[in-house]
Amino acid sequence: MDGARQQVTFQFLVNHNRCHSSSRTAPTRANRGRQPKAPGDLTPSRRALAELRMAHLLEVQTGYRSGDPLRPGPGEPKLEYNPDATTLTQRRLAKVTELKALARPEAKLLGLDKISLRTLVRWESERRASGLIGCADDRWLRASGGHPSITEEIREAIHAVRAETLHGARVTMRTRERKIHQYVRETFGPETVIPSYNTLRQVWQEWFGPGGARQRYARSAELPIKGGHVLVHRPGQVVALDTTVLPVMVSESVFGDAVKVHLTLAMDVYTHSLCAFRLTLVSDTSVDVAMVLRDVMLPLPMRADWGEEMEWPYPGLPASVVGEFAGHKVAGLPFFAPETVTTDHGSVYRNHHLVEVQRVLGCNILPARVLRPTDKQIVERAFGSIRSLLFEQLPGYTGVDVADRGAEPERDAVLTVGEMEHLIATWIVKVWQNRRLGEYAPSWDPGGDHSPNSLFAASFAQGGFAMEIPSPELYYKVLPEHAVKKIDKWRGVKIRGLWYDGPALLPYQGQRSTRGGARPGEWTVRREPRDRRTVFFQDPFSHEWHTLLWTGLPPKGQMPAFGDARVTELLKRVERSGLKPKSDDELLPHLLELLGTAVPVRQWPTQKKSQRVDLSREVHQAQAAAVDRTGLPEPSPGIGGDTTQARPMPGWQEKARQVQGAVDSERRRRREAITFEPQPPPPRLGHSYRIGNLFALPAEDDDPLVDADLDQEA
Repeated sequence: MDGARQQVTFQFLVNHNRCHSSSRTAPTRANRGRQPKAPGDLTPSRRALAELRMAHLLEVQTGYRSGDPLRPGPGEPKLEYNPDATTLTQRRLAKVTELKALARPEAKLLGLDKISLRTLVRWESERRASGLIGCADDRWLRASGGHPSITEEIREAIHAVRAETLHGARVTMRTRERKIHQYVRETFGPETVIPSYNTLRQVWQEWFGPGGARQRYARSAELPIKGGHVLVHRPGQVVALDTTVLPVMVSESVFGDAVKVHLTLAMDVYTHSLCAFRLTLVSDTSVDVAMVLRDVMLPLPMRADWGEEMEWPYPGLPASVVGEFAGHKVAGLPFFAPETVTTDHGSVYRNHHLVEVQRVLGCNILPARVLRPTDKQIVERAFGSIRSLLFEQLPGYTGVDVADRGAEPERDAVLTVGEMEHLIATWIVKVWQNRRLGEYAPSWDPGGDHSPNSLFAASFAQGGFAMEIPSPELYYKVLPEHAVKKIDKWRGVKIRGLWYDGPALLPYQGQRSTRGGARPGEWTVRREPRDRRTVFFQDPFSHEWHTLLWTGLPPKGQMPAFGDARVTELLKRVERSGLKPKSDDELLPHLLELLGTAVPVRQWPTQKKSQRVDLSREVHQAQAAAVDRTGLPEPSPGIGGDTTQARPMPGWQEKARQVQGAVDSERRRRREAITFEPQPPPPRLGHSYRIGNLFALPAEDDDPLVDADLDQEA
């Protein structure tokens, strides 16, 4: 250790832990302490030299540089390399003589300047053992010397700065270098030698990566992993759910304004099937998410303009059988009961209503880990794929960023919300489900060609298919639940400030429920947040669902749709005005005023865009609620035809007509409610002369009756 000579035995050297055989004589040489070398480790120039060496060795062995007598080169075999006329040693000596005859610069450039008989023997043994890589020089694949200047002190400083900067804002490498200098000088003293900036930068990249990720994602990568990796091996095991803004401007059907909608996707992680989606104006709610999960469990009905190629295609389960259970023809889109649903930490995914929904559906809604976007990266990647494959080709595309947006994308918004929904549904069934997955092939066949449909069909043979089609009552079960202590005899039930009544409540008026447990005696009523005109009551004996209407609805005429947000605004406005209405009839004028009657109908299109979007959102939500309740899709127009006759949704004139009709009905009802006592008509002119006789003579003075009357008057 100190440089002094010591006399030791061979046994001591062989058993010493720091005694290694020489790389010049060891059979592994350059492979010691690392993985075996391979031809891929050679640079293109070094590989060419190794191939040249191998050609010379093959010529010595066979007489042909290719090593194959069936592919001889020009003039092969040469006389001195002919295996039939010479021995192996003679051919090797001839090769040494040939190579020594090369010019010194050329031989040195080719690595053939120091060739001997022993060198050829060594190369040949290595070629037989390792092939082409055996002909390479060990100096070409010399092991990296690492960074000797990175001592234990510098290593400690680098890791300390890494831990310090990981939880702060992102900084440059120059700042990290200064922090390393500060740590070393304050911890180990100023005499400690610190490597250069380039060395520190290179070591930092080798240990922690190039540092191009966002700071929050870099922190998430350092979090410990609990539970290990989850292997998804069947459809429905994990469903990823997420919402994003649709990068295409669409035209809402009430006022015709160009608006943005939100797209909610439910994607099966195993088959990569887009099993359900929703388009919502402004933003989605927990009810929309619940309906998306319900759509995952329901078979998608065939639409009018879909051909037979889009019908249920999976072998092992005929389309007629599925259609018989579903009650309609089923499109080629998988449906199943989800087991685990992965979402982000949005407010719509973290509320009491969705907790109740997962209990009803029998699934587990599991939010992604904090700062772990990889937990649902599959659906994030799907948004990008749909954007490049479909949305970029549609008019009104807005791009991925404001800087990439066109001059006026609002002018290109020619598709309505209904047309966009129909287009996406058609594209998913016809294109996405049959598209090759590529690098997302299954683990049991990574090199095969698979699509979402083929993977779902393969799951039939692997694990079977449990066809569970939920009943229509599932719609009511996933709606928000409200407990009512008593059904009022005159007004019905009160749900969030509004009273609802219907014939189904007549047998239970003034009674309490027979429910026990934590809510004894309370009735359960389901509310539809997207359409507050109705609530739903389940009969305790027949278990049938009945619709209860808002008591403030006009008896005649159609009442425009309104949702939770409009009711909240209505109640706040009434409270601010100091009114305390005794019935919902007094709320109706205020509600109609909020719906647009304060502005003349001819001025409706000139309202603020935010107000028009709110009114349009209520119309779309009411239509979506009606479709979810009936289970039948609305007729969707085709794309590229006569759109003037293909749009069934009403415009703003129809919306104004509904509001005006409700106002007229309310005024008519109030006039009819006012009662007056009937008054007799006035007598005709000369009526008093007709009822008496003009020629009748007055009574005589001695008449006793007349005398009695005069006495009384006196």
